[in-house]
Amino acid sequence: MTAGPRLADPVRLRAYARALLAALSVGLEVRGAATGVDPLTVPAAPGAPGTLIALNHISWLDIVALLAVEPATLLAKREVGHWPLVGGLARRAGTHFIDRTSPRRLPQTVRELSALLAAGRSVAVFPQATTWCTADQGAFRRATFQAALDAGAPVRPVTVDYVQQGCPTTVAAFCGDDTFAASLRRVITARELTVRVTVHPALPTAGRGLDRRALAGAVERVVLGGGRTAGGVGPGGVRPADQAGHPADRPGQALGTYL
Repeated sequence: MTAGPRLADPVRLRAYARALLAALSVGLEVRGAATGVDPLTVPAAPGAPGTLIALNHISWLDIVALLAVEPATLLAKREVGHWPLVGGLARRAGTHFIDRTSPRRLPQTVRELSALLAAGRSVAVFPQATTWCTADQGAFRRATFQAALDAGAPVRPVTVDYVQQGCPTTVAAFCGDDTFAASLRRVITARELTVRVTVHPALPTAGRGLDRRALAGAVERVVLGGGRTAGGVGPGGVRPADQAGHPADRPGQALGTYL
């Protein structure tokens, strides 16, 4: 796991991420009960572990939206650091980049992630390991949750989804054989595109007797549960394949990790 530079000034980093969303004409809506300057990190006493922030994965825009809500250390594949727009932002957030071609390093990566959390750093992960076109698809892999258990860190489930004029849309999805340039063009030309970030109540881990399978399943149900409906039809009756030509059940770009 290769560390980026130290986390840039959070106030300036949040402002930069919000300015980038504004430049792309993408609105930001934060929902949920959490309040305060840093709504994702669970308040804790000095010396307590940080928070594992677990998000579903739809688009490269997820990273920008996350940092616009609360700058946090990211875990991502190393290629993300070289992408236009997102790469510089990810590096400034102190992202820890992973070589996805070396799964044998997985135990070491989990130990390093646990050490970050134990040191009080909040870390954001995408446990689906790849993008999906809607917010109700894709199982959560378990390894990152082992790091939270080892550190005794709480887990903050977060759901990311996209709407246009109040209706679900897949226009921001980065799936299949999509290129970054093509995805960026769709985002720039989309009308009234908004990214919604729903912050769910945190799940404590210390002293709960959980294993990583149970914890991953609990977080997955919270993050994906709100958008699940019969037959793959999202809220408002919009079937995901109706927009942007992305089938709802097809995984996409591996932006995150193999964990």
